[in-house]
Amino acid sequence: MSLAVASETTGFLVEAVDRKTSARSGWMKTTHGDFQTPAFAPVATAGSVKTLLFEEVRSLGTEIVLSNSYHLYLKPGVEVIREAGGLHRFINWEGPILTDSGGFQAYRLSEFFDYQEEGVAFRSHWDGSQHFFSPEKVLEIQQGLGSDLIMPLDFCPPYPAEEALIARSVRVTTEWAKRSKSWWKSRGRVSPLGQRQYLFGIVQGSTSLVWRKRSAQELSELEFDGYALGGLSLGETKGETFETVGTSLEHLPPDRLRYLMGMGTPEDLLLGIEAGIDLFDCALPTRNARNGTVYSWEGKLVLKGAGFKDDFQPIDERCGCPACRNYSRAYIRHLFNVREITAMHLASLHNLWFYQELLRVIREKIKTNEFAAFKKSFTERYREEEVC
Repeated sequence: MSLAVASETTGFLVEAVDRKTSARSGWMKTTHGDFQTPAFAPVATAGSVKTLLFEEVRSLGTEIVLSNSYHLYLKPGVEVIREAGGLHRFINWEGPILTDSGGFQAYRLSEFFDYQEEGVAFRSHWDGSQHFFSPEKVLEIQQGLGSDLIMPLDFCPPYPAEEALIARSVRVTTEWAKRSKSWWKSRGRVSPLGQRQYLFGIVQGSTSLVWRKRSAQELSELEFDGYALGGLSLGETKGETFETVGTSLEHLPPDRLRYLMGMGTPEDLLLGIEAGIDLFDCALPTRNARNGTVYSWEGKLVLKGAGFKDDFQPIDERCGCPACRNYSRAYIRHLFNVREITAMHLASLHNLWFYQELLRVIREKIKTNEFAAFKKSFTERYREEEVC
């Protein structure tokens, strides 16, 4: 299938590929606007990027956000969101929204969940009420939300896992993917609001290259609009992670958007993009911001540290975010140390600006075939260890 045809049927178009790596830049077109790739989606789990208004999230260069189907299903409930006119209107976000399926929550909140052949039974972590997610139910929820990119129910095994459990996770994920694809097609691929929705397949298999290959091949045969890589960054080494990513991508169609779920350190972004990943999401930049850790082009800084008590520089002199334009490291440190909520707000503004600016520069470097050199330069000066 040509990329021109793929852009019409799946919404995705590859615009440029770096000559020295597999990095690529492109566009994903949705009912709620386009977003450039590679892209980073801030996490709005319950319909909010913590401490920020969506007007601010947009002003930082963000084009797509991620929300969580499991959490929104429990509170406030799909009916409330549907009555509001869909998730976009409910949260006042006009751009594309990706919603995940709840499969990862089944892994993370495993004490409340029970994987079965027909789906996942679980108790609400809010009130202990009993619920059941089938593949069809998960898509019905996301159709009610009206999100643009939707994820099927999948089986995410823990790490490490015995091969028998990994094999079961792949088998069940494929069966649920088939059911999801059938149900979604029967609904015309659109939400009740009449908006086109793009359904992704989720590759599982832990760090087993054999099972990752099989999962990717089986899902490729189902011809999803895009493909996500799930079940990574659960305790394996960075080398294992990206060897798994590389093996998975070898067996996925190159004309579809590729999404690495739940990973997002600056190093992750660079390594993933180098391998051919187009989309990332992660709570890390906003979670770290709320704890006082901020990112700069030279590395991570812990603003609560005593070393910043009389440091009147901005967080990063190269940054154009509202925090760096108007406030010093010393002031933001003071706000953290007296427990002012404004500190979290300013640090979150900065971290999301940094991430979106990093992605903007990367897209430019891919188009000019300078990505490999940029990655090398960035890695050489970026300190992963925290400066206090």
